[in-house]
Amino acid sequence: MDSKFMSDDFLLQSETACRLYHDYAENMPIYDYHCHLPVEKIAEDYNFENLTQAWLAGDHYKWRAMRANGVDERYCTGRASDYEKFEAWAQTVPYCMGNPLYHWTHLELKRSFGIEGVLLSPTTASEIYDGCSEMLRSPDFSVRSIMKKMNVKLICTTDGPLDSLEHHRKIASDNFEVKVYTAFRPDAGLAIENSDVLNSWINKLAEVANVDINSFRSYIQALQNRHDYFHENGCRLSDYGLETACAQDYTDSEIEKIFADLRAGKEIDIDSRLKFKSAMMYEFGLMDAGAGWVMQLHLGALRNNNSRLFKALGADTGFDSIGDFEIARPLAKFLDRLDKENNLPKTILYNLNPRDNELMATMAGNFQDGSCPGKIQYGSGWWFLDQKNGMEKQLTALSNLGLLSRFVGMLTDSRSFLSYPRHEYFRRILCNMVGGDVEAGLLPNDIDWLGRMTENICFNNAAQYFSMALD
Repeated sequence: MDSKFMSDDFLLQSETACRLYHDYAENMPIYDYHCHLPVEKIAEDYNFENLTQAWLAGDHYKWRAMRANGVDERYCTGRASDYEKFEAWAQTVPYCMGNPLYHWTHLELKRSFGIEGVLLSPTTASEIYDGCSEMLRSPDFSVRSIMKKMNVKLICTTDGPLDSLEHHRKIASDNFEVKVYTAFRPDAGLAIENSDVLNSWINKLAEVANVDINSFRSYIQALQNRHDYFHENGCRLSDYGLETACAQDYTDSEIEKIFADLRAGKEIDIDSRLKFKSAMMYEFGLMDAGAGWVMQLHLGALRNNNSRLFKALGADTGFDSIGDFEIARPLAKFLDRLDKENNLPKTILYNLNPRDNELMATMAGNFQDGSCPGKIQYGSGWWFLDQKNGMEKQLTALSNLGLLSRFVGMLTDSRSFLSYPRHEYFRRILCNMVGGDVEAGLLPNDIDWLGRMTENICFNNAAQYFSMALD
């Protein structure tokens, strides 16, 4: 084994781990079923002008680190030049040791641009920026070329009910060999906290769905129309970003009154908001089950905590954190309501607070029904947990309390076309954990079986779990 930083054996600490990774995991294709890539750039096969635009724009992970390092906002989201922003990032990178950004940065430079043995720092910034930017402008580094180079077979972007999906149709008509599907993300339709914003959104929904929305039932019909439209365009999974599951008791008449008050511009109290969201999530669950989709629940983010900078910069700019909401009871109630009516779809549960790892793993076990392997999945380490320690803890909880062998594996959850090495990062961590258990005598030295299990977790399980065509 080579213990040098970023060597071929990076993160692999045993001979068995090396064998599992190099012989089985390394060359498996990528099935990236949850990301935030800008699909319009795939449709036009875009070339980035420089490394800042490809790597830093929209990356709130990097912005958080830069702010923590004393970098002024001008160099994060402000009006500094692209090179000035990159230079500020290069000044920050040496201070990121111990943060996954340090690993990701150098793994992405190595895999995307072939940069080995050179660390990003103020002294190397200019050379790396110029060389990588020149490559990015060439046809071999268009976004479609990057995806093919990284052995990507399928991705799912994240889009809302108002989206036309015109870019997805363009990509499909081009017969691009990497399959690009969408995931249905209707969070905007749940955001009753701001009635003006939600009413404006509902008005737009009425137009695109061609429905006169004058009641809660007609609102659900409009959303069903868009759900159907997404299905017609290849969508087979939904995604919901919530603080916790919504499972308040309510009556149909209560929800109709809440919706009428909303449309009349009246203030909606907290209890009514929870009932409205509970009704909405139940209806979405029915839609997903009826269409045979996978439902993804991302739970636990406390968003937009810095009100001053949220007002100035908007959402998804690096001011979210881990929340400490009650998860177990409302989640169990939500899943059980769908399950007892045989309307619980395949579901992936993601937590953001690591205290909830075992909670989620056991919750998944409550609703397995034998209809397919791993119907309810405990999802991969997400957001603040998609780093070495977070992945190891998630994999350990899943191993202890479920079936690691049936896991659908990693995703990028990223806005960057250069972040596919996160799959490699996960695979190395997985192989190191399994290989370490073999070396410790905790698992049999059955490389053929463990190798197949590794390949399944890296790609095959996801390909079988999601009903999306790969050719």
